[in-house]
Amino acid sequence: MDSELLMRQFEANGLHCVHDSKNPQGEIAVINTCGFIGDAKEESINTILEFAERKRQGKLKQLFVMGCLSQRYKDELIAELPEVDRFYGKFDYMKVLKDLSLNEDRGCMPSRHLTTPRHYAYLKISEGCDRHCAYCAIPVITGRHRSRPQEEILNEVRELVAQGVKEFQVIAQELTYYGVDINGKQQLPELIAAMSDIPGVEWIRLHYAYPTHFPYELLTVMRERPNVCKYLDIALQHISDHILTDMRRNVTKEETYELIRRIREEVPGIHLRTTLMVGFPGETEEDFEQLMEFTRWARFERMGAFAYSEEDGTFSAEHYEDNVPMDVKQRRLDQLMQLQQEISTEIEAAKVGQTVRVIIDRKEGNYYVGRTEYCSPEVDPEVLIPAGERQLRNGHFYNVKVTDSTEFDLYGTTI
Repeated sequence: MDSELLMRQFEANGLHCVHDSKNPQGEIAVINTCGFIGDAKEESINTILEFAERKRQGKLKQLFVMGCLSQRYKDELIAELPEVDRFYGKFDYMKVLKDLSLNEDRGCMPSRHLTTPRHYAYLKISEGCDRHCAYCAIPVITGRHRSRPQEEILNEVRELVAQGVKEFQVIAQELTYYGVDINGKQQLPELIAAMSDIPGVEWIRLHYAYPTHFPYELLTVMRERPNVCKYLDIALQHISDHILTDMRRNVTKEETYELIRRIREEVPGIHLRTTLMVGFPGETEEDFEQLMEFTRWARFERMGAFAYSEEDGTFSAEHYEDNVPMDVKQRRLDQLMQLQQEISTEIEAAKVGQTVRVIIDRKEGNYYVGRTEYCSPEVDPEVLIPAGERQLRNGHFYNVKVTDSTEFDLYGTTI
């Protein structure tokens, strides 16, 4: 979203702006970076190096870098990458306008140049995080939790609907904390209900909830509002009490089991996405087996996992020894993902014969590619529909009968 806000400002100053790191054509490049986990940092550095080489070759006049990576490592990056004209952090990136002798147009805030297909958008409702999980660098980068005012968010939704957006991916570093910094009360259920009342909002999907002090009123909104997707992304990380305590998650194994039971009971048919971690310092084989047992029981419809890596400035980096060997981490990760693949295969196969509502994202080869309400863009399964049957339109909804499945995707035909 930060990139989209900045792109809109460039356009307000009369510049032509595109979002394309693979085939860049412009004279000025602005790279928005991530500094959260190792893989993302590596991808950000590689992208900067590619554009730095273009500048050395005379194919680029100016290069700017913004975002989390330069927020955390600005001094080091300045020393190592003299090709970059200026580095900006997570919150001061609008200064690039002044450095390019451009004006910041406050009148078009918070208008964005969408980098997604025009029928869906990401909607950030807060910045920062007041949780201090031992392994996580987000509070180090972004600071304390800051909720956006509800009316500001709703006005942005109305503006995006007027532009043709039908589907909203609601995101935050910690979704369920929304509103606490405003008046001491979790206000996510109220916000989502108000969003769902806006004409033209077809789907609302929720990302990055937190299990501690979960606002159960949200489940009523999900169950009763047809345009609130029966989908919840809630990172749980682990299940062993020993590991959860050392992770500083402020939740127990028993509470986590009860949370999943209650979510599934109150919102029948909900699809849960979670993230789990293996190899946290001190994780034993018994701890890992508890995680495997929990995964078998919970049968998450969507799940990602990663091996622990030490992040600068975090509690675990300063207080724990990274004492699980890398080969053990990789073995555990492989076992966990193999189990999830088997679960996902069974869940998707059970959908064969069902009729589902699908939004079309694109045409790719011989198929139209779409998603159900249970699928977030780019990370979740897709529905493939033969292109020869009939002409379908991107951003439109169709009823599709599921005819086949793989472990991650569905095949179907329109009816």
